[in-house]
Amino acid sequence: MWNREGPAKDDRDIKRQDTRQPGIAWVGKSVVFKGTLTSSEDMTIDGHVEGSIEVRDQGLTIGPDADIRADIVAKNITIHGTVIGNIRAGAKVDIRATGRIEGDLTAPSVVIAEGAVVCGRVNTLTEESEVARQPRAQLAIV
Repeated sequence: MWNREGPAKDDRDIKRQDTRQPGIAWVGKSVVFKGTLTSSEDMTIDGHVEGSIEVRDQGLTIGPDADIRADIVAKNITIHGTVIGNIRAGAKVDIRATGRIEGDLTAPSVVIAEGAVVCGRVNTLTEESEVARQPRAQLAIV
């Protein structure tokens, strides 16, 4: 049966619908990507990525089943899965309880949930932060 929007949905079609939000790019669990992954919209990754990920002015979510072996640049990053590589966020990194990072992390704001694992350096003094722009006081030796 057809309606104005196309074929009518039966129960099987309704069950196959996903709950992703419109306007968010998505890399599914079965996807293996090698190279530079670039997006100009928010992105969720549930699959395997090797190389680099650039979502500069947007948000990036790493799903719980994701296996990321890449350097990441994004504005806001939420990590539920595994990331092996360096991470640079313009605003915030939120590492959830199932999140695991092996690499250096640079962001003005970092949230690490109980149970999360971070192996690497954490730097919250970035070029964007006001503290980093202020001159450092010099010690006077008397």
